[in-house]
Amino acid sequence: MIPSIVPRLIAKPEFGPFVLFIGMLAVFYSINPAFLSPLNISNTLTFMVEIGLIALAMTLLMTSGEFDLSVGAVFGFAPVLMWTLFNSGVTSLEVGFVIALLTAALIGATSGWFVTRLKIPSFLVTLGMLLVVRGTALYVTSGFPQRTWSPDGRLLADILVGDFYIGPFRLYMSLFWFIAAVLILHYVLTQSRVGNWIQAAGGNPQAAIARGVNVARTKMGLFILSAVMAAFAGIISSIRTLAANPNSGTGYELEVIAMVVIGGTALTGGRGTIIGTVLGILILRVMRNGIILIGVPGLAYNIFIGAIILGMMALHSGLERRHQGGS
Repeated sequence: MIPSIVPRLIAKPEFGPFVLFIGMLAVFYSINPAFLSPLNISNTLTFMVEIGLIALAMTLLMTSGEFDLSVGAVFGFAPVLMWTLFNSGVTSLEVGFVIALLTAALIGATSGWFVTRLKIPSFLVTLGMLLVVRGTALYVTSGFPQRTWSPDGRLLADILVGDFYIGPFRLYMSLFWFIAAVLILHYVLTQSRVGNWIQAAGGNPQAAIARGVNVARTKMGLFILSAVMAAFAGIISSIRTLAANPNSGTGYELEVIAMVVIGGTALTGGRGTIIGTVLGILILRVMRNGIILIGVPGLAYNIFIGAIILGMMALHSGLERRHQGGS
């Protein structure tokens, strides 16, 4: 019984990231026991949530065979828009929040339209959208962070980022939004008809269309989801840090893609895993935190990311060949 289960576990795309994550915990803790202190765990979870929300949506989009390089720009733009509307007295904070999310949805829909209707590769479309959105945020703010805090906004802030303690651990409400997103998107991808459409759209679009799947509509919805989740994450970050910086999220697009790939989602589409992405998020967040605690210069972070991506891709490729070979 057990011998037959082990090969199946090893063959799962989440197995490699899980082993790597456990190994990292052991190494960092052995070098510096403060790595697993309540304060450090709390800080790691806080930063994990904000970029993790983007990675979850990106998992579905990449499973469908597309990318979105504009998520980092949307992460910075959405809170700038919300707080600009609020601080200028145009809207309440709650209305500004809704407008920011709707604007993000429009950005995602525009990217989706270029990709699905004009047949332009998503890499090029979202690279252009990144420049447009980031440029707009910088122009509106003249490159300066926006004032974010006012007593009138405390209700929304408490709902999104209210902090509380569980024993020695300081947690934020954003963690529960992240957990809810994990559960919902995992169900969508693995247990729903929409999940089948997403995987079919990425695996074999022509066959999916022949079976009645509306590939264009599916991808359009995923571009919208990706942009809205990036905006939501950016707003959460702005409330927590008390700053809406137009440059926030710079470089997040590549880090998010790295998290998704490390987690086991196929770059070519057709296969994705939310659980694997959660592990990928944990791996990169723990690594960023751990290398600093053990005294490695933070500038070396990208070296580790690149090495892990190459190692995970080699592992996934080997497991895929074994699976196809029936061994």
